[in-house]
Amino acid sequence: MKIVVAIDSFKGSITSLALGEAIELGVKNIYPESEVIKVPIADGGEGTIEALVEGTNGEIIEISVKGPLMKPLMAKYGIMGDQKTAVIEMATASGLPLVSIKERDPSKTTTFGTGELIKDAIKRGCREFIVGIGGSATNDGGLGMLQALGYKFLDKNKNELHGCGESLEKIIFIDDKNVINGLKECKFLVACDVDNPFYGERGAAHVYGRQKGASEEMILSLDRGLQTFANTIQRLLNKDINISGGGAAGGLGGGFSAFLNSTLEPGIDIIIKEVNLLSHIKDADFVITGEGRIDFQSVMGKAPTGVSKLCKENNIPVIALAGSVADDAVATHDYGIDSIFSIMNYPMSLEDAMDSENTKKLVKKNTEEIFRLIKVCENKFKIKK
Repeated sequence: MKIVVAIDSFKGSITSLALGEAIELGVKNIYPESEVIKVPIADGGEGTIEALVEGTNGEIIEISVKGPLMKPLMAKYGIMGDQKTAVIEMATASGLPLVSIKERDPSKTTTFGTGELIKDAIKRGCREFIVGIGGSATNDGGLGMLQALGYKFLDKNKNELHGCGESLEKIIFIDDKNVINGLKECKFLVACDVDNPFYGERGAAHVYGRQKGASEEMILSLDRGLQTFANTIQRLLNKDINISGGGAAGGLGGGFSAFLNSTLEPGIDIIIKEVNLLSHIKDADFVITGEGRIDFQSVMGKAPTGVSKLCKENNIPVIALAGSVADDAVATHDYGIDSIFSIMNYPMSLEDAMDSENTKKLVKKNTEEIFRLIKVCENKFKIKK
């Protein structure tokens, strides 16, 4: 029997690779001679670095960068096994959890630290980038990131502006004379799982500003700023950035689109291509996927249904495991997930449920039980091994 494990991390609890190891133990306790192939997977958000680095024998780099409020912090990114592709999660340098609730202010926060991660990777020889842009604390249209890469944004008096949201309305000129060496040789695959435009009622400020600490007045101001910046880009660069995905991460999607050689794609599509999942699932009897919680949102570009859709196209049964399974998770059955199991066998506190050792035990135990049932069915109905 051939089993492929392509499961996302359980956020805050256990990595994709550790889950794969626990599932393998459970399978082999029932089918000792089975072939279990573990393919770390993610959807472009948390866990993407680990999934792609572990899956390609790459390395993790940790450096000091400026956080969302320009305070120093340590942030990590990955370099894949090919030694030329960097994997960056913008949230490690510019994410909302890095700012205390009382300090959240998207007119002041910046993506500068994300630019510093890119800059460091370029200096190390990377020219291909995979960048996940979920979970931002920012609404700067990518100004901070671009500033870290050498771009300057100037007001009507040609004074340089700080790379944050409140500067957007004041930009009249753009100076690219000091862009860092190597940037123009780089290609960026941007993992973008929302379709919001750069500005407007469905734009970055109106849809995501409140959760980042913006007042209603600030949201209007930030939206005006994004529109002004978009108009400036249209005037100077002849590019329209009020596009689907342009509003992701406070307009960072638009910033990538305007200034860098970038393509915006759903994160899970990028990861599936990079780990070459299709080649691994050939001739598989079952694929096991999952994430920390499976609900109706799992069909919206999340890892499990990204995996299951590929399996459905290739007529491979899919089993999903999750920490919790919502009532509306039945929607995932229409996307190729054949059966869903929660690993929770009895009541426990959230702290205990999130403990990685407990998770490993529960995953292993429930995998065993699933494959006990499969073995009974195999013997009873003589199904294919």
